[in-house]
Amino acid sequence: MSNFCFGIEHEVAFLDHNGRFVDFVSTPYSLLQAVIEELPLYPGDEQQLRIGDAGIRLKRWYLEALERLSPEGEWLTCLPKGIEIRTTIHHDIQSTIDELQESFALLCQVAARHGFTPVLTSYNPYQTCLILDPPLNAYEWRLLDRSPEDRTALSTFLTYGPDLSLSCPSWPTELLIDRGRKLTYYSPYIVPFSFSSPFYEGKLWEGLSVRTFLRTGQRPAVLVFIADETKLLYSSPSLTKLARIPAEIGRLEFKACDSCADFSLYAALLALLKGLTLDDTLPGRATVPDANLHQRAALRGFADETILEGAQQILTAAAQALSQDESCSLLEPLFALLEQRQTPAQQMIEHFRQTGSLQEALRFPYLVSQGMACETRQGSVATS
Repeated sequence: MSNFCFGIEHEVAFLDHNGRFVDFVSTPYSLLQAVIEELPLYPGDEQQLRIGDAGIRLKRWYLEALERLSPEGEWLTCLPKGIEIRTTIHHDIQSTIDELQESFALLCQVAARHGFTPVLTSYNPYQTCLILDPPLNAYEWRLLDRSPEDRTALSTFLTYGPDLSLSCPSWPTELLIDRGRKLTYYSPYIVPFSFSSPFYEGKLWEGLSVRTFLRTGQRPAVLVFIADETKLLYSSPSLTKLARIPAEIGRLEFKACDSCADFSLYAALLALLKGLTLDDTLPGRATVPDANLHQRAALRGFADETILEGAQQILTAAAQALSQDESCSLLEPLFALLEQRQTPAQQMIEHFRQTGSLQEALRFPYLVSQGMACETRQGSVATS
């Protein structure tokens, strides 16, 4: 087996103490930033986690927000979305999940003291568009015109989703790109296992994933980080990206899934991605995602026979590729969902129908999946 490394970025949405959904309409960024400031800083993380030019990503947690800049490029304010958790790089899947669990529990503890409760969604359940006042100025527009991803960046301001990363830096660039194209092709059959955005405009939507339905065709399913600029492929959305720090070289970053409250699903999805990159039987390859298939999946999930058959095919292939690997057992939650023809969104829909409360439907996935992790704990958090 190849020597893989793993990492996860997980976006968390919140309700405030009044039960309002936390977003750019309801909440000043300073209230969420206060949570970030109370969380610890771990020296040495910068070797694995990119800080960026603005210095916002100093910690394993950072505020997801839209920066507003003056026409001269000076910082004015931020419009908040939520808080993102990043794990450091691990050589096995379970260690990755363990760190995510620890970071999430710590975030919940600190957020609770500030009046915030985590909720699961992958698309803002109330807002349908981002209206900026004042409108973007010329300087801000220039920043949003540097790449296909920059040009669609505003659409992500309503979405919440993970980045599931696996790296194999020893692989040649051509093989990495090939596996990125493979994961892009089979993405419509991967994403239903994670669906968690069945609400839109404050009510039940017609399908299972608003996020998948609206983002497909605009945003990449996979990004492949490489070191050789001459081997970058031009596509819209992008498939390849130049690594910004050494730790990114050789990374396959799967970006199309919805957020999961049950972190064992992230473990299962990482195992699925690993199995698919090792598999040599599936022939499909694509440079850009198939928008039609993603939208079919978003509407009906595994009730769509084409999506069901594709999911069965990839899960079987991954299990066979991992048959001698300890991570094969991590696939079990996906086999269970497939047998039931269920996605996590169906549980949210059922809870909404039982309670009639959108807030409760958003709250309960974390309460069920994380147990005591989200309860307020006594004690202080060491900061540095």
